[in-house]
Amino acid sequence: MKTFLKKVAAQSPWLYRINAGSCNGCDVELATTACISRYDVERLGCKYCGSPKHADIVLITGPMTTRVKEKVLRLYAEIPDPKVTVAVGICPISCGVFRDSYAIEGPIDKYFPVDINVPGCPPRPQAIIEGIAEAISVWRTRL
Repeated sequence: MKTFLKKVAAQSPWLYRINAGSCNGCDVELATTACISRYDVERLGCKYCGSPKHADIVLITGPMTTRVKEKVLRLYAEIPDPKVTVAVGICPISCGVFRDSYAIEGPIDKYFPVDINVPGCPPRPQAIIEGIAEAISVWRTRL
């Protein structure tokens, strides 16, 4: 029974989005991957979920801000292993234009490992889809 569940789960990874303090530009582009058929993640067999406890792949936008740091770390800890982390946009990678702000704690890889980087400000939906497709292959190897 356990191998059957592994096989079924490997076909449909669930995505969870975390905003670590972004300007919402990347979040708007992520929204296109959920509602526009041309860039729909369901074509890859993925679905967005509302709970971190059900997630397989986490998509993180924005630099780590002081205000949400504890909440982001708590949400990330709730995501079960094996999980794949995708940094969407330039801010989670290098903090972007916010890098010298007093409210920025640093890039997210300072707090947890990042598997896939999708650069851009904001990245185009095609790049996000490519990053998710790469995350799916990484996730399947970890099962």
